[in-house]
Amino acid sequence: MARRIKTGDLAFDLIVFLICAVTVVAVAYPLYFIVIASFSDPVAVRSGEVWLSPKGATLEGYRRIFENERLWRGYLNTILYTVAGSFFGLAVTIPPAYALSRRDFRLRKPLNFYFIFTMFFSGGLIPTYMVVNKVGLSNSAWVMIVLWGFNTYNMIIARTFFESNVPSELLDAARIDGCGTTRFFLKIVLPVSQAVISVIFLFNVVWKWNEYFTALIYLRDQALMPLQIVLREILLQNDMFRNGQGASGASTIANLGDLIKFGIIIVSTVPVMVLYPFLQKYFQKGVMIGAVKG
Repeated sequence: MARRIKTGDLAFDLIVFLICAVTVVAVAYPLYFIVIASFSDPVAVRSGEVWLSPKGATLEGYRRIFENERLWRGYLNTILYTVAGSFFGLAVTIPPAYALSRRDFRLRKPLNFYFIFTMFFSGGLIPTYMVVNKVGLSNSAWVMIVLWGFNTYNMIIARTFFESNVPSELLDAARIDGCGTTRFFLKIVLPVSQAVISVIFLFNVVWKWNEYFTALIYLRDQALMPLQIVLREILLQNDMFRNGQGASGASTIANLGDLIKFGIIIVSTVPVMVLYPFLQKYFQKGVMIGAVKG
């Protein structure tokens, strides 16, 4: 009987291992292929010769990308929007989350309903555009920092964390010692909430780094454009240049266009890929930190 159970466990472990291996290959190989294709001869890529290693290694695509001065300006803008926007997101998410976690807060239920309601119904693009123009945020760096800084989902995660980890008895004890609500929040709640703060900050960083639609709608000054828009325009300019060439140069331009496409994907994602191994544990915390504990 014991031998039969052991064999069953071994078979189960083998099946799980195979499923995990197939999943890893299915997720990782496309990214690996883009990396090696960005260094390979486009002709070899299109003919299917590139599988596990680059063929006809070349850096021409990256050279053309980095020759564009707007790329570096876009990098600086995206870093500014990401850092400032992520801190702004924390500033407008953590305080209301803590307030809504207190059961003695009289407006707790109606405000909770108000915030959750906005997750399912919004004003839409045109009303939002009119409001942004009215308050003077259009075509300014502030629109990339302030707009969409508050996220209801992040607020719910933080609220659940406070409800589970900051008991009301702790506030009562602090009040007995003469500690006010604001001082309690700054001196006690924030230091013990580093885990949820890190998770929300990381979520904001990923969102802000990849954000391009806001810039596409609200920014007109080329000096304010983030990296994603700059890369998009480089790609569009290359396509226009290819279409304007005659038959004699079409093949060369097509090859260069393929290199630029693969290179743009790598340039736009490499910062997140470099940081992810160090931040992976915070993503895992984000999955469980707001969970209801039994």
